[in-house]
Amino acid sequence: MTDDLLNPDIPVPEELQSNIAITTVEKIYNWSRRSSVWPMMFGLACCAIEMICTAASRYDLARFGMEVMRPSPRQADLMIVSGTVTKKMIPQIVRLYNQMPEPRYVLSMGACANGGGPFKEGYNVVSGVDKFIPVDVYVPGCPPTPQALLHGLIKLQEKIERQSLRSVPWYQKGPGEAVPVPVLWPDLIDPRQVPQIKRMAAEHLATLAAGVMAAAPAAAQAQPTTEAAQSTAPVRKPGLTPEEIARRQALAAQRRAEREAALKQASEEGGEPK
Repeated sequence: MTDDLLNPDIPVPEELQSNIAITTVEKIYNWSRRSSVWPMMFGLACCAIEMICTAASRYDLARFGMEVMRPSPRQADLMIVSGTVTKKMIPQIVRLYNQMPEPRYVLSMGACANGGGPFKEGYNVVSGVDKFIPVDVYVPGCPPTPQALLHGLIKLQEKIERQSLRSVPWYQKGPGEAVPVPVLWPDLIDPRQVPQIKRMAAEHLATLAAGVMAAAPAAAQAQPTTEAAQSTAPVRKPGLTPEEIARRQALAAQRRAEREAALKQASEEGGEPK
């Protein structure tokens, strides 16, 4: 057992120090968790290449007990968000996060996952994964080096060591609440913001209705009276009567017959119709 786990408040006789160690439940519990973190095996973009390099033999993640990367979220307790988070991908990330058992942690790796990176103004990129799931450690860089990722993992270990069993959320009374999965239709919508969206929409509709009601009296005053409107209205021509329609149809048939007769006579004489 390492010296950092021992409780200095309770001295142990020198002749018993090789056989007896006094510590607290929190220290040994956190020590065992920090030394066996299992990351989830998935990547999003170029930062995933650096994560793969970190897991190679040169950097030796086995020193930290993190070499076991699980392809199933139900067997992992660390999510490394490595790469650009698009609006199409964030619902799947939140769903994977909800499937991870407690205690679970999230490490945001790279500028894209932290805040959008060079694609922050893009129409399809989320400006930070922390808008949808809680992030414990941020690793800057574009992309960060394997050494930077190792530093972030060490910081995560330090955070685990400071946690208390009396305050961690997964040991509190009552059922835990899952993170709402965002809805991509027609844009990315966080279900937690639905009440705010409804309130803003109601305020907007109320403003439009107030504007219409205020414009109605002014429009009524601007309209002329009935007699004045009739006197100034343009005179419209009445529609054609059935007799006029029949007369015009007969005239068109007569002209068509004359045209056909002229074409026939021209073809017989070998000339052009006049």
